[in-house]
Amino acid sequence: MYTTVLFLHSWIRWAALIFALIATSFALGKGSDSLRNAERWGFRLMIALDLQLLLGLLLYGMLSPFTRQAMQDFGAAMRDSTLRFWAVEHLTMMLGAVVLVHVGRVLARKTSDPGKKRMKLLVCFGIALLLMIGGMPWPGTPNGRPLFRM
Repeated sequence: MYTTVLFLHSWIRWAALIFALIATSFALGKGSDSLRNAERWGFRLMIALDLQLLLGLLLYGMLSPFTRQAMQDFGAAMRDSTLRFWAVEHLTMMLGAVVLVHVGRVLARKTSDPGKKRMKLLVCFGIALLLMIGGMPWPGTPNGRPLFRM
């Protein structure tokens, strides 16, 4: 079960990252079509991140050997960069991204001015995108994973 959930979590991250790039780029644009597309892609981003959150919490809470080991001695885990990344840093950055996407969509929905709506989407989606990039286990980093799991 661990490998199946990890496989799904690893592959859906690409959809979430692509959706974040697209939503942020549309939020940068001008015009009502661009704003409408930013909202549509933001909705897709939110769905992908919510699914990632569910899979990630399943991994974090029950399946991952990294978090299981970290929870046995949390103090020691904070001194181990790999365990700290999986137990704290990855979780914190990704939760922040999920919250920002939800907050951005709510703030934009409550704003009637298109310029302000666009700015709220841009700021929230942009910061969420940066958090996602920072929290991903990229190859070549100490906690890196393969780009594509097979």
